[in-house]
Amino acid sequence: MSQESNTPDFVGRSGIRSAREQSIKWLLFGCAALSVAVTAAIVATLLFDAVDFFLAVSPLNFFLGTSWSPTIQQEFGVLPLVAGTLFVTALSALIAIPVGVASATYLSEYASTKTRSVIKPALEILAGIPTVVYGYFALVYLTPALEWLGLPLSTFNALSASIMIGIMIVPMVSSLSEDAMSAVPDSLRQAGYGMGATKLEVSTGVVIPAAASGIFSSFILALSRAIGETMIVVVAAGMRPRLVPSPFESLEVMTAAMVQLVTTDIAGGSTAYKAMFAIGITLFTITFAMNLASTFVASRYREEYQ
Repeated sequence: MSQESNTPDFVGRSGIRSAREQSIKWLLFGCAALSVAVTAAIVATLLFDAVDFFLAVSPLNFFLGTSWSPTIQQEFGVLPLVAGTLFVTALSALIAIPVGVASATYLSEYASTKTRSVIKPALEILAGIPTVVYGYFALVYLTPALEWLGLPLSTFNALSASIMIGIMIVPMVSSLSEDAMSAVPDSLRQAGYGMGATKLEVSTGVVIPAAASGIFSSFILALSRAIGETMIVVVAAGMRPRLVPSPFESLEVMTAAMVQLVTTDIAGGSTAYKAMFAIGITLFTITFAMNLASTFVASRYREEYQ
């Protein structure tokens, strides 16, 4: 009598497993392709209307013009908006970069594991606060507090908005910088201690230089986030374009100008309406260039350890 074979069907199972792996592979590829497609669609939309705008307004007048009044005087010089954006970004960087690097140094080099497990999540909560809350806090509480200290601030001013933006991007600087510092091998620290260096000297003379590429990348990414911030500057900074900004007075940044254009009674398809897309593609170009710079620095100066 013949006996039935009880040998498992390895070939069939292998085929099913391979099909599942292929389906997962294409699903993940679809997710990645979707993100690229959405980005390309956004850029294409901006370019489509921006080109129409530049057919009506000279690019030289737009990029080199010193007056921005799209609804009243039909003047489309973007320089005051760029100046206000860079000014607010620079002020916020003066807060976020020192505080973020100091926080990252403490978390990486000084804090115990238990302390780090409490402080780092608490610090990152700042990144989850809605930006409109930051804006109203700056307008209602921070500006009166700074006026009480004697600063001659207007109701809407660049200083309060910049302080709030700086606080908002501190978690990005501290978290990314702390990750870069933690990746530095302990052998470098021990070598510094072996030469008689103190903890501060090892932190500032060994760890931070070794993690410089990651730290610099965190600066660029955080500043890119600051440049694109909208609600804080809309609520707290005001909407007055200034070619020469002052921290004590109101100003207008590119994102606030876009909000103003989309919320006014201008007709869709008009030159003023399409100016919003020209500002958008300008802002995208600036942030894209900063991200490219971050990638270049990270790849050029990355330290690899065995």
